[in-house]
Amino acid sequence: MEKRAHVLFGVFGPLLVYLSILASLVLSPWFSWETNALSDLGHPVTSDVAWIFNLGLLFAGFFLMIYATTVFKKHAKYSSFCLLVSTFFVQLLAAINESYGSLHYVVAVPHFVMLIITSVVYTVEKRSTFALVTFLIVMFSWLIYVLNIFNIGIAVPETVSKLVLLWIMYSAIKIYLGKE
Repeated sequence: MEKRAHVLFGVFGPLLVYLSILASLVLSPWFSWETNALSDLGHPVTSDVAWIFNLGLLFAGFFLMIYATTVFKKHAKYSSFCLLVSTFFVQLLAAINESYGSLHYVVAVPHFVMLIITSVVYTVEKRSTFALVTFLIVMFSWLIYVLNIFNIGIAVPETVSKLVLLWIMYSAIKIYLGKE
């Protein structure tokens, strides 16, 4: 039973990220995809939904940390370490929100880098086409943003980066069903 619960953290963690971001966006009519970062939703002074956004990240990071250190570690040893590091930075993002100024970016950048690295490591370790596809989509979105091809804010590639969570959920479901 314990193993099954830990596997479900690999599903509930990503779902919580998606739900907290979605709820925060729905409740923030001021948010602009052209000018805002997702972290603007977590600023405790300027955002009424900061508690939703930050608690969602905090608990999602905790759930994914449990998943990474238990069941996922047995499934994909190297990827689980990368996921663990990424989840640590997610929790730091929730605690060190934008009100901390540049310190926030010191934890935000490694989080996104670790999400990308986790996808690459999982692609190689498990020969996962799904992880490879999410990695390519994420990299393409960051490229579009960096090259300023469209008038989009950083929230767009930040949001697209959360596609990585789909293959994490998929891996957890496969483990749960005994197909991995």
